[in-house]
Order: sequence, then structure tokens, then C-alpha cells
Amino acid sequence: PMYGLQLAFKNFRAVDGITGSPWVSPLLKHFERFFDSPYFTRLLSNTLSISVLQLVFGFPVPILLALMLNEVGSLKYKKVVQNITYAPYFLSTVVVVGLIRSFTNPQYGIFNVLLKSVGSESINFMLLPKWFLPLYIGSYVWQSAGWNSIIYIAALSGIDPQLIESAQMDGANRLQRIWHINLPGILPTIVILLILNVGSIMNVGFEKAFLMQNDMNVAVSDIISVYSYKIGIQGAQYSYATAIGLFNSAVNCVLLLIINNISRRLS
Repeated sequence: PMYGLQLAFKNFRAVDGITGSPWVSPLLKHFERFFDSPYFTRLLSNTLSISVLQLVFGFPVPILLALMLNEVGSLKYKKVVQNITYAPYFLSTVVVVGLIRSFTNPQYGIFNVLLKSVGSESINFMLLPKWFLPLYIGSYVWQSAGWNSIIYIAALSGIDPQLIESAQMDGANRLQRIWHINLPGILPTIVILLILNVGSIMNVGFEKAFLMQNDMNVAVSDIISVYSYKIGIQGAQYSYATAIGLFNSAVNCVLLLIINNISRRLS
């Protein structure tokens, strides 16, 4: 992949290949074109909105789930809950979007059936821009929470049981044990995963946004990865699309270095 990045600085012609294609002048021509594009602000804003909301809502939920499962006494019940929460992760994006469309269908979707049961009118959620982010983020949390909790459950299993027993003998209740023992015990894991998540904050999944996009919600669903696909694959502008992808990766790299530096200073 690194070899192909030179496309971002060339006018790629298939007959000449990557090496034989001429360099552009000025060298940052494709980047300047992207920055001057009327879509740049919208693409960056939408990408950041989805990424930040995924981090804000999607990052804490697996931690809470792991802490709750760790407190479950019944091993059988714990396994059942784990299986139920893990299962959505193995569904393909196409299936997940299909479920979203079925649940929000104006005629027979469960959401609208419930609205009609309380006397409200049905809502075509997929066509309303204001519902794109709640549906996108909600489905992300539902699909990923169980799987992402696995590493926290593993970290919790490494905490010395004698610490828990000592706290119980000292009269600490369950919440105090979670706050003073369990959370500090998994804090290094939380910090590492936070760094990795922030480092990929611009990598919003292309498939779900593309499948959920329509003419009515394009103003909020048009993100960098979808635009790059339309330009590069559908429009055959490979050099321009490579420049967009390189810009995306460069932003991720800078964010990764910043959050890693902050983490090193704090702990």
C-alpha cells in the first residue's frame, strides 16, 4: 500500500502504470483541489461528527458491560448474556443495514408499530437527515459493545482476588469495589484502547454509511470514505482519490501522536 501512495502526487494513467505516470505540478495539486472543493467542509464535518459520537457513546459502553458482567454471580447467566451481546458483531454490515431498514419501515417496522400504538404518526426514519446519526451510532453500539467488552473482561480476570476480599472485609460495598479496585485495575487497558480508537477516528466505516445513504440524507451521510469511493472507483480519478485517502491517514497519524503524548504526560 505504501508504494501506491505516490499516486497522490501523480496523474495516474493505467497504460503507463504507477511508475510511468507523470508527476503533477505543483506536487500537492490533488490535495489543493480537495481542500478547495465545495464538499470539503461537509465531508470533514460529517466524518468527525460520526467518529466523535462513536467514540463518546461506543467507547464507555463495553467498559460498563464488562464491569456489570464481572459482578454476575451465576456463571450460566453470565455466559448467556455474553453470547447475546457478542452475536451482533458477527452480522455483516449489509445485514445490519437491512435490519435497520426493516425496523424503521413506515408500514410494518417495529418502531413505527410502537408509534402507531400510542397514537403517533409513522416516521420514515431513513429519509429524515436528523435520524441518520442516531440510527448509525445506535446500531454501532449495539453491534460492537459485546465484542469490545471481551478485552476488558480479560483484564478484570487478572485483578488479584485478594484485593476484592480485603475490600469486602473492610466493609466496601460493590460500587466502592468497582471504583477503587476494578476500574484502576483495567485503566492501563482503557488508556491503550483509547489511544488506538483516537488514532483511527477518521476511519469511519464506508459500507454502512454508503448503504444507509440516500438522496434525502446525503447532506449528513456523505463522509470522506464514501466520497473517495465515488471519486476513485465510480469516477476513475485514482490519483485524486489516493490524495484524499492519504490526507485521511495523515490526520489519523497526527491525532495518534497527540493522544499518545497526552497519555504519557498524564500517566
